[in-house]
This record gives sequence, structure tokens and C-alpha cells, in this order.
Amino acid sequence: MEQDRPFLPAAGRGVFLPLYDPITRLFGLMAALDQLIARAELRASHQILDVGCGTGTLAVRIAGRYPGVRVTAVDPDPEALARATKKAARAGVSVQFERGFADSLRYSDGSFDRVFSSMMLHHVRRKEKPKALAEMRRVLKPGGRLELMDIIMHGRRGLLARLLHGANQLSANADDRILTALGDAGFVEVTKTGERQTLFGSIGYYQAAAA
Repeated sequence: MEQDRPFLPAAGRGVFLPLYDPITRLFGLMAALDQLIARAELRASHQILDVGCGTGTLAVRIAGRYPGVRVTAVDPDPEALARATKKAARAGVSVQFERGFADSLRYSDGSFDRVFSSMMLHHVRRKEKPKALAEMRRVLKPGGRLELMDIIMHGRRGLLARLLHGANQLSANADDRILTALGDAGFVEVTKTGERQTLFGSIGYYQAAAA
């Protein structure tokens, strides 16, 4: 059954989930998310999909700043989704949270103007990454754009990320591998738009368009 598939939780291990939001605030990821949103050039008419939304921080942030947009957010972890739903309610914003996997999105072709992937790609198993990226491209409207932010590995940096997720899981997140994977998935205008240093390690920003 699709819903019984294993997945890597937001905090690396399910037991750490209650600590995920405090850790991300402490380690400066809120500012990193704000930079991701600022690069996306959102409009009030946009349909937004947040893939691997975790506890919903990015989706709630977008919905709060752009009241006209319609935000859908998907994640395989029901416990994270429960926290995300409560977070949206506290913020007084509307986000459609749904359970699902990045490599089998249930949405129709060309449904969204922007797809966001924030600190999610390194959670996806190597053999599943190509399908996940292809799915994100499929659900984008022509001319729509993927806005991706993730840990990138530089030598021995990013000790905390390695401890949470394992060096082998993160090794696929080298800069050149991310750019190549986006191109292989059928995206065009693939660009690295910036990099930011955090206590988790280096974070890269990428944009890729759907033809």
C-alpha cells in the first residue's frame, strides 16, 4: 500500500519531531526560508504546492504573506501534518495539507504556478529522486517554476546534518548532482541562485522552469 511506504521524517528520526521547529528556529532556517520565498516572485493568483512540507512552516509563511494565493502542502508523515494543521490554525491562514509522496503526486499535469521543495530533497532515497523531480515538473504549468532549497555537501561541513541524516544519504546533494538531476528530470533554465551558511551546513538555492 502507498501509505505504508517507509519515509525519512523531517528531523531524521520520528522521536526528534517535537524538537524540529525549535531547532530550525535556533539554527537560522527561518531567514533561509524567507530568502526562498523572496526569490519566488509570487503573485496573488498563483497556485502553490509545497512538496515535503514537514511541519508546515514554509506553507504557513507563504499563506500569511500572500493571502490571495492557494497553498497546497504534501508530506508522507501524518504526525508532521498534524502539527502543520495546528500551526496554520494558530496563524489564521488557509493551507490544504495532504498526505502523499514526492514521487507519486496525485495532482493533474500543469496544476501549479510554483512548486516549492524546502530541505526535502536530501530526504528522498537516491533511486526515488529522479521520479520525485519529474513529478514536480509534471504538475507545474508551462512557464511555472520549481523553487528548491536544500543542504549541499562541501567536504566535511554540515556535521549536524550528517548526524541527523547520514553522510551516505546526503552525498547525492552535491551542487553538480542537484543541477544535473534537475536537467535530467526535464526542467529548463536550471540555475543555482545562491548559497547560505547555517549551522546545519551550506544551503543552496535553485530555480528550474517547466517548458
